[in-house]
This record gives sequence, structure tokens and C-alpha cells, in this order.
Amino acid sequence: MNIIAPKKIEAAASVELPKKETGISAEERARRKAAIDYARGSVRLEGFIVSPFAEDLNRRYIDGEISREELTAAILAHYNR
Repeated sequence: MNIIAPKKIEAAASVELPKKETGISAEERARRKAAIDYARGSVRLEGFIVSPFAEDLNRRYIDGEISREELTAAILAHYNR
């Protein structure tokens, strides 16, 4: 099984996103969790494992700390160096 992981462990902390109030409904949180679970399953079916760095961002997205746009931008910034 392949593992998608940060290039350097210490690099995972280099993408800092500000904390903000969650303010999302339970329904929105459930929708976000379902979307992330689906994406994670798709990645696993392809033989990969989502890195701890990306899983932390996923958790923050599900909890409403960051938007979908912030999630995408942080992942792209981290892996496209």
C-alpha cells in the first residue's frame, strides 16, 4: 500500500491557518464528514493512505475551523512546493 505523506515531518507545521469560530450546523458538519469519508475511501481504493497532515486538515474542515477553499489551498500549498 502506498502512503501519501508530507515531504518532511516538520514541514507539516509550515501551513498555518487561523483558528476561527466553527458556527456550522450539525447538518453541515455531517455533510462535511460524509464528503471526507467518501474521499478517504476513494483514496484507499486506489491503494493510498491519507497523510496525518491531510487528516488534521480534514478534521479542521469537518469541525468548521476552515472552509473547503482553505482546505484545498493548504493541501496544494503543502504538496506543490
